Amino acid sequence: MTDQTDRPFRFGVNMFTAGTGAEWRAKCRRAEELGYDVILVADHLGMPAPFPSLVAAGAVTERARLGTYVLNSGFSNPTLLAREVATTDQLTGGRLELGLGTGYAQAEHESAGLPFGSPRERVDHLAHTAAEVGRLLADPGHVPAAAQPRVPLVIGGAGDRVMRIAARHATTMAFTGGGTGPDGTPRLLDPAALEERVAAYRRFESEERPAGLAPAELNFLVQIVAVDGDPLAKTGGLIGDVTHMTEEELLSHPVLLSGSVTEIADRLHAHRVRYGFTYFTILEPYMEEFAPVLKHLRA
Repeated sequence: MTDQTDRPFRFGVNMFTAGTGAEWRAKCRRAEELGYDVILVADHLGMPAPFPSLVAAGAVTERARLGTYVLNSGFSNPTLLAREVATTDQLTGGRLELGLGTGYAQAEHESAGLPFGSPRERVDHLAHTAAEVGRLLADPGHVPAAAQPRVPLVIGGAGDRVMRIAARHATTMAFTGGGTGPDGTPRLLDPAALEERVAAYRRFESEERPAGLAPAELNFLVQIVAVDGDPLAKTGGLIGDVTHMTEEELLSHPVLLSGSVTEIADRLHAHRVRYGFTYFTILEPYMEEFAPVLKHLRA
């Protein structure tokens, strides 16, 4: 595995709700005040539209980067997406980070009248989207032009084919810790299995990374934060079955950050050493609760 221990931490907050324009702007300003490095917007029906939300966030912040976490590539035509990306990057002063994934919610595709397709078809479309958007934005004649010479690309997923796409194109590889059980239902990977997935990604990167493209930053989605509280009381909110894990495995898993502020900071350092994760995404409901940890790490 490529050594990541010298890479500095980054922390993003993934927003789910908008409210009024004033409420959205206040929340984004607050995220920047708390020290978050990236303000992120998900891509699900029933949640705020990503690009308008990021432009609004950019208008009231100065330092924070702005990202999609992650776009459902099945919702987008690559040519139209490149226009959205370039425009948003210009309007936010070159602070955009484009996150892409295959999409997993069949009901959302059906509601939008879009084909869901097989897993292979969804990964094929992700590969085409990543390559085509990158090609269009790199074209000096593309109008509009992005503000950044290269808009950072985040690829989210855990399967071999998705990780190979990330190895070829992404500046950040994002892990959720998700997997499937023997019956095909969502299941959280145990720490050893998660470590294997990271090692697999690094193998793909060593085989397929283009010359001149630096090793990708590794991101992880934190699902629960429990500062000085009972972490096991919140495990019902985890995405995926965890009954195959021991309590020790669950409490040491990066999906769940629990303990005192100092203990959580120590856990993050341990995750950086074990997995190479240096960029952590915190969910909006835990934005304030995690803030003291962020302050402690930056002290």
